[in-house]
Amino acid sequence: MKLKRFLLRYYPPGIILEYEKGGTVRTRSIELLDLSPESNPDELLSEIRLSEPLVTESRAVQVKQLILRLQQKLGQQDRHRFCFFKRLKAHILPLTNVAFDKSGSRFITGSYDRTCKVWATASGLELLTLEGHRNVVYAVAFNNPYGDKIATGSFDKTCRLWSADTGRCFHCFTGHAAEIVCLAFNPQSTLVATGSMDTTARLWDVETGEEVATLTAHRAEVLSLAFNTLGSQLITGSFDHSVAVWDVASGRCLHTLEGHGAEVSNVQFNWDCSLIVSSSMDRTCKICFSPQGSRILTAGQDSTARLWDVRSGVCLQVLEGHTDEIFSCVFNYEGDAIITGSKDNTCQIWS
Repeated sequence: MKLKRFLLRYYPPGIILEYEKGGTVRTRSIELLDLSPESNPDELLSEIRLSEPLVTESRAVQVKQLILRLQQKLGQQDRHRFCFFKRLKAHILPLTNVAFDKSGSRFITGSYDRTCKVWATASGLELLTLEGHRNVVYAVAFNNPYGDKIATGSFDKTCRLWSADTGRCFHCFTGHAAEIVCLAFNPQSTLVATGSMDTTARLWDVETGEEVATLTAHRAEVLSLAFNTLGSQLITGSFDHSVAVWDVASGRCLHTLEGHGAEVSNVQFNWDCSLIVSSSMDRTCKICFSPQGSRILTAGQDSTARLWDVRSGVCLQVLEGHTDEIFSCVFNYEGDAIITGSKDNTCQIWS
C-alpha cells in the first residue's frame, strides 16, 4: 500500500487517507469524534500510529499538524456575521438547489432551465454549464472532500455523473420511475444515493455506473437522504411522514422512525451520527448545520435566510435581498460563506 495524500474533514473531525493498493486508489478514515481543543495532540498521534500502519514516522509531523488544524477549527468562536457579497443572475429560470465544493472556491446551481452551472465563488464567473438533462435539474452535489465529480438529479428521472473540471458526463443513471429530488455521495465517493417521487431510493456505483441496490420501504415520495460519516448507513425522509434507516452494504431497512404528523422534508445525522434530526412540512424549513454545528441556516418562503443559535434557539441574523422564495441555502466547508438560491432566478453570495 502506498499513501498518496491526506484530506482533512472539519465536520465531524477526521482525517481521510487516500492510498493506492494493487493499482487502485482507495480511501479510509481516521475518526476523531472525541477531539477537543484540550486534547493532547502527541498522545493522539501515538494512538493513531499504533492503529494505522499508513501513518509512518515520516508522516507523523504532517499528521500532527492536521490534528492541530482541527483543534484550531474546533476552538474558533463562531461569531461571524455575514454580509452581502455578490448577486448572480444565474439562470433564465428559477434555481432549485446550490452546493459548494470543499474549498468553497466553486459552487454549483441547478435550475428549471434543465442545466447545472459551475461558478467561481470569488469572481462570480461561470466556469461550466452541464447540459444533457431533459427536464428540471433539481438536486446537485459535489463529491466532497475530493471535489472532482458532480452529481445532478432531474425531473427527467435520471441522475448524471460529471467531471467537475471538464464537464464531461461519465454516466447517466436510469431506473427511477419518477422525478429524482434528492441525492448524495457517500464519504468515500464510491456510491451515489438518489431519492425519487417513485417512493424509492437507489444506490449507484460511481466507477461502473451500475445500480447497486433499490431501497423500498416508503409508501410515498422520498424527499431527503443522507449518509452517515462512515458511509455504512443511509437515512431517507418521505412524504409518508416517516424516516427510514438503511444498511448500505445489504440494502436492508434497519429501522423506520415514525411520529411526524406531516411530510418529512429533510433528514440529517448529528455530529457523531448517534442521532438523527428530521424536519416536517408543517411550517418548517430546510436545515443545514454550520461546519462547527453551532449554527443552523434556514431558508423560507418569505424570501429570507436566517441564522440560528443551536443552543438558545435565538435568531442571530436575517439575510435579506431576494425577491421570491429561497429554495436552497448552504454553508461552505469553512463556515464563513453562504450561498442562497431563489425562485427569483438569482443566487446570492454572503461572506
